[in-house]
Amino acid sequence: MNAIETNKKNIQAIVNEALRSAQQKGLLSFQDIPDYVIEVPREKEHGDFASNVALLMARQARMSPKAIAGIIMDEISLDKIQELEKIEVAGAGFINFFLNNSWLFEIPVQIVKMGNKYGYNDYLNRKVQVEFVSANPTGNLHMGNARGGAIGDTLANILQRAGYDVEREFYVNDAGNQIEIFAESLEARYLQLTGNDIKFPDNGYAGQDVIQTVKNIIREKGNSLVEMDSETRRKIIVEYALQEKIDYIKATLKAFGIEYDHWFSEQSLHDSGKVEEVIKWLTDQGFIYEHEGALWFKSVQYGDEKDEVIKRANGLTTYFAADIAYHKDKFERGFDWVINVWGADHHGHVARMKGAMQALGLDPAKLDILLMQLVRLYRGGNIVRMSKRTGTTISLDELIEEVGKDAARFFFVMRSPDSHLDFDMQLAKEKSQENPVYYVQYAHARICSIFRQAAAAGVKMASVEEIDSTLLNSQEEIDLLRRIADFPDEILIAARTLSPHRIARYVLDVAGLFHSFYNHHRVLTNDEPLQNARLLLMQVTQITLKNALDTLGVSAPEQM
Repeated sequence: MNAIETNKKNIQAIVNEALRSAQQKGLLSFQDIPDYVIEVPREKEHGDFASNVALLMARQARMSPKAIAGIIMDEISLDKIQELEKIEVAGAGFINFFLNNSWLFEIPVQIVKMGNKYGYNDYLNRKVQVEFVSANPTGNLHMGNARGGAIGDTLANILQRAGYDVEREFYVNDAGNQIEIFAESLEARYLQLTGNDIKFPDNGYAGQDVIQTVKNIIREKGNSLVEMDSETRRKIIVEYALQEKIDYIKATLKAFGIEYDHWFSEQSLHDSGKVEEVIKWLTDQGFIYEHEGALWFKSVQYGDEKDEVIKRANGLTTYFAADIAYHKDKFERGFDWVINVWGADHHGHVARMKGAMQALGLDPAKLDILLMQLVRLYRGGNIVRMSKRTGTTISLDELIEEVGKDAARFFFVMRSPDSHLDFDMQLAKEKSQENPVYYVQYAHARICSIFRQAAAAGVKMASVEEIDSTLLNSQEEIDLLRRIADFPDEILIAARTLSPHRIARYVLDVAGLFHSFYNHHRVLTNDEPLQNARLLLMQVTQITLKNALDTLGVSAPEQM
């Protein structure tokens, strides 16, 4: 059920009818009706819906947008839509549509019937893959991984609710130079901790987590690896360490509310020959050339600043080569839309990756890459750089331990991914209305408290069909009901624009409107019909808050 989409379609129908009528009367001259939009204006003064159709028609109609808007308005009869109250032309030629509240009063019954499916849209029969976090399995999950996890998982939830068939994937970077360095680091630590005087690699992984992993290996295998040749020893050690790290990543992300449908190994691309296969195909098609012994992909012709190495002069393939093979594999698995969540430091990789897809004969528009900016942790007014426990940067599991999963997820998704995020750990723990996640959760808990009070007083709400929703006529009640009606459309817009922060902003709006209502009106009153109507309003607010919080991966507590 999407009342907003229904209203948009109804308005679009009468606008199109008005355009054809004006054309037949010779009032407007045009070939085709442009692909205009009907949208919900930001300001209430601009109506319930607005359209830019007149602005888009100005060139072909050879008239000013304002004059076109006036003609369209004159051709529309208000009785075409029962809820339509008035039409205005505003600004440079926008057409604003004002509806009466009758359509709003039908929504509560539909929401109650849908329950935890409210906000879901019709199934679109399109397969979407969202790949996110994909951290190197060589260390702990950091704040970039944490933000990527919250953004990616929330986006996957949004896409599911928008009607897509969604699969979450983690790409395990278990091949390449970083794994070689990881193996060297582990071997050096193993030999050191078993009493051998070995120099640690200058570029090695020097974290405490590596030492702990080696201690775990020694606890299980003792000194049995010391006498082995280096290649065998490294193979055993790195296999153990990679499995331990992947188990850690899975457990930490599960505690963060994230579970993947598929874990994809980079090494499997090399073992199956898919990397060499894609290099050969691109070479045969003329997209790769040799220079100074290395193979280069012609990425400049796809908007990159310079061509990119695919295979080094020493014969080793680059990360980019594996990435091309990986994305080719994604589309071969039948995904209609592929979405990656990357850190902003991968900005330069976007054009070349889309170019590689085009070179492979795939539609680069079916690959979207969401770039996210850095996170700075604060405690109060001070930047937090190091963990007190480990002396290194704070990991995701430590953050969850300190502020909780709910606050962490909400804070990470609250801002647009392309904006820098200042995460105040002290604020995230506060039980005050200054803390946004507490503010929203408290709204839900407050509604649960109202229903507990009603039950204690022996008050039982009438059946939904018997309740007169038109009694919800105060400004606070109308504003709350109107924003609740937006939820399915907010999900659709957030899915189309890849904007998970939109749902965080939406649930804050609903919570704010609820708190405003609560401060102005009593739910439990001596007026039974009004009491029933307000209990119904509370029920649909509760449903909407919970469904929106579920979309964000945040719990909706009944008590706080």
